[in-house]
Amino acid sequence: MIGEYRYKPSVASATLIACHCRGGLAGLGLTLVLLAVLTLGALPAIAQSTTDEGRAAEEGANEESATGEAPPPSAPLTEQPAEPVAETSDLHLDALFEQLARKQNPNWQNIQNQIWATWSRSGSDSMDLLLSRAVRAMEAEEYDTALLHLNDLTRLAPDFAEGWNKRATVYFLQKRYGPSVADIQRVLAIEPRHFGALSGLGIILDRTGDKAGALVAYRRVIELHPNMEAAQTAIDRLAPEVDGREL
Repeated sequence: MIGEYRYKPSVASATLIACHCRGGLAGLGLTLVLLAVLTLGALPAIAQSTTDEGRAAEEGANEESATGEAPPPSAPLTEQPAEPVAETSDLHLDALFEQLARKQNPNWQNIQNQIWATWSRSGSDSMDLLLSRAVRAMEAEEYDTALLHLNDLTRLAPDFAEGWNKRATVYFLQKRYGPSVADIQRVLAIEPRHFGALSGLGIILDRTGDKAGALVAYRRVIELHPNMEAAQTAIDRLAPEVDGREL
C-alpha cells in the first residue's frame, strides 16, 4: 500500500485478498501447509504497492494508446532474468523491519511505505515495467490482462516475490483461492516477512473455515507489523473462538 495500489473499500476491509475456494482447501490440510511454511520461516498475505519509480519507467518506456490499453508485454521486452537483489537492499529491509516492529513508532506508515517500495523493485527495468503494467490493469479491474503481464513476470523473474504477490492478489480478486494460496506460498518462500501475503492467507483461511490457521497467520502479521489494525481486529474476533475451543 505505498506509492501504492489501493483496493476498493470492500477489498481493503478484507485486508487484501479473496477467492473461490474448493472444499479441499479448508480444514486440516491447509492448516498443515500453513504451519509447515511458518516452521520453515516462510509465511504469506496480500497488500498492494506501486512505486513512483515504476510509474516513471512506465511513462518513459511506453506510450499507451488513446484507449488506455497497454500493448502486449512481450513486444518491448526481452526475456532477460531480473538482476539479483543487492545485499544492501536486504540490509536496508532488515533495518526497516526493526523499526516497523516497534508498536509505538509514530512513523510506522512511512516505514511501511519504504518496505513496499523496496519490494516493488526487481533489479530489472523490464521486470519493473511488467509489474507496473500489471498494477495498471488491476486498478482498471482488467484482471485477465493483469494475469498476462504477471505470468510473464513470474516466469522471467521467479525470485521476485512481488510478482507472485500481485498474481496471488489477482487470483484472490477473481475468487480463485487455490491458485492464490499457491502463489502466496511462493511469496513467503522468498520473503517470509511479507505481511501483505500473510494477511491475505489469513483472510483466505478464515473464509474457507480454517479459523485456527487464520489466527496463526494473523498473529504472525502482528509480530512483524504491530500497527496493522485489520490483522489485530481479526485476532480479537478469532481468538476467543479458537483458543476457547482448544481448551
